[in-house]
Amino acid sequence: MLDLERLRALHSVATYGSVSAAADVLHVTTSAVSQQLAKLERETGQKLLERNGRGVRLTDAAELLVEHAARILSLVEQAQADLEAHRGAVVGRLSVAAFPTAVRGLMPATLRRLRAEHPGLAVMVREEDPMQSMPLVARGDLDMAVVQDWNNEPLPLPEGLQKGLICDDVADVALPAGHPLAGRDEVDLKELAGDPWISSSPDSICCHWLLRTLRSVDAEPRIDHMAYEFASQLSLAAAGLGNVILPRMGRCDVPPGVGVVRLRAPLSRHVYAVWREETARRPAVRAAVEALRAAAPAAGGVPVAAVAVPG
Repeated sequence: MLDLERLRALHSVATYGSVSAAADVLHVTTSAVSQQLAKLERETGQKLLERNGRGVRLTDAAELLVEHAARILSLVEQAQADLEAHRGAVVGRLSVAAFPTAVRGLMPATLRRLRAEHPGLAVMVREEDPMQSMPLVARGDLDMAVVQDWNNEPLPLPEGLQKGLICDDVADVALPAGHPLAGRDEVDLKELAGDPWISSSPDSICCHWLLRTLRSVDAEPRIDHMAYEFASQLSLAAAGLGNVILPRMGRCDVPPGVGVVRLRAPLSRHVYAVWREETARRPAVRAAVEALRAAAPAAGGVPVAAVAVPG
């Protein structure tokens, strides 16, 4: 009989590329992972790892076993979710990643509601851009992620994940007070296209979106400065260094020296929760989605009429 934890150790080595990386993910020592793999080799009568420079590589036998391990671990997770659904209790642990404005705008009220209504559920939150968080959910490192996409650039959903729409979030533009259009009620993005801009880091979904959006209005994008947090971006805007696309959800305080102006053709982003198909029946997942939806209006999000909730 193959031991489940030893299969998990092998699967983690295959997924993360090394024994030490697998140990970090599994929260055990490198020695413990090596011992599990050695026992698995004795159980199977097959050599599973070979030296490859300073690291290791999986043998053909190991690759074959990893394919089975992936299916077995998925079935175990699905069985656990089904048992929780049968029990009907919102219990256990739920790890959630969210992008910065969702952490600030949505998560405090969401966590308060979950703690009050479901004291048997322990929720852990971490801040991650969607480009990083969705692969973590797909691999099983996280249970759920709160992600975003913009109305003109849908976010691809990795295979094996499901999503539920939480809310829409409208964006305005923040201009330095000295900008000639800062006193207007609304502006057209094309009027600003040649300006310097401030955006998030180059590997973030917001930066990718802004580059494409500016190109769509016949402008060569000029992003002079990059800062991940909107508070930092607004400080740069207050110094007269560029414009900022500023979503309303979870909006931080706007400093003096910045004027916030509506866009004539509104830009909005969709905010989703994503989870693995195997965990869709977990009552904890459903409760978290409902709590996120309840938190959205107070955070500045626009409620949606029909939202897919796992069931």
